[in-house]
Order: sequence, then C-alpha cells, then structure tokens
Amino acid sequence: MDALQAALRPLASVLNRNIRENTPARELCEELSGVLIAIRVRDTALAAYFDIGDDTLDVVTTTNKDPDISIEGSLLTLARMAGSSGESAIRDGSLSLSGDAEIASRFQQLLEIAKPDLEEELAGVVGDVAAHRLGELARGLGNWGREARSTMGANIREYLQEESRDVPSRYEVDRFSSDVSILRDDVARIEARLNRLQASN
Repeated sequence: MDALQAALRPLASVLNRNIRENTPARELCEELSGVLIAIRVRDTALAAYFDIGDDTLDVVTTTNKDPDISIEGSLLTLARMAGSSGESAIRDGSLSLSGDAEIASRFQQLLEIAKPDLEEELAGVVGDVAAHRLGELARGLGNWGREARSTMGANIREYLQEESRDVPSRYEVDRFSSDVSILRDDVARIEARLNRLQASN
C-alpha cells in the first residue's frame, strides 16, 4: 500500500461509517453502486479513485478499471467539492469534469451527506472543549479569509476602475451598451429609409 492510500484509509473509514448511519447516504450509495470516480489533482500525478459499492466507498490510488467520471482541480478546490461550492466550481471551470454530469452531481451529494464533522472527530481525540475551540478557530480563519478576499477584490476593482482607468466602471459599461443600442437602432432606421428610396426609384 502506498503512502497516499494509507493517508486516505482513515477518510474512507469515516465516510463509510457515516454512510452506514445515514439512510439518504446509503440510498445514494446503492444508486451509484458500480460507479468508479477518479479524482485528480491538477498538474500533479496525484489521483484517488472512489469505487462505489452497495453501501460502501473503497478509496484506492490505483485501479485497472476505466473511471466512469473524472474530476480534476487544484487540491483546495477538490477539498471544497463536498460542500455547496462543488457545483459552482464545475460551472466556473475551477474543476474540470468528464463523464456524466448527473452522476457527478449525485456523487457530490453523497460526499456532502457523508463528510465528517471535523469538530466531532476531533472531540474523540482532544476532548469536547478543545475540539470546540479548534472548530471556532477554523471557522474564524475561514471567515477572515473570505472577508480578506472580498476586500482585496474590491480594492483591486476600485484601483483598476478609478485610479488607473484600465477597466471601465459598471456605469460606463451600461452607458456604452446603451449608446451601442441607440446607434444600432439608428443604423437600422437609415437602412430602412435607403431601402424605401431605392424601391421608389
């Protein structure tokens, strides 16, 4: 067994425990039984395969079977796949998908239902109070990261639109679109008049 598969074994164990304890997860697993999903980390040789059985997931790093679905993305994007951002990541191109999109969507739902509650898992190791504090710290860091990204995006947008004038503002884009529409209508009217004049001659 290689190091990656050894590292994935605890994840598979937790996922399978949560599938056994959750009726919708068991039903999804049964529905997807026989499907092989390849998860690949973009620009690396790292890959994991989720071989879905009637009520379990087997996670391996090598297989002789061709996958039914292949999903590829950065490590961070793949880590978020089990949440609500999974489908939006496919839409915006952060994740690339080959195979049946409906099956991929069902697999994402299965992961979302069966994913471990990290705070609960930590509680078994470090105790309830420490796990709760670590959970609050992780949530705080996540919120800070989202706010920092939003603020940075707003600052960059403001600089490009107001300071360097490299990017037009929303008002300028709307005004330009309106002017183009007026010009198009004017050209259409002139063309109609010219056609009438030619027809009358």
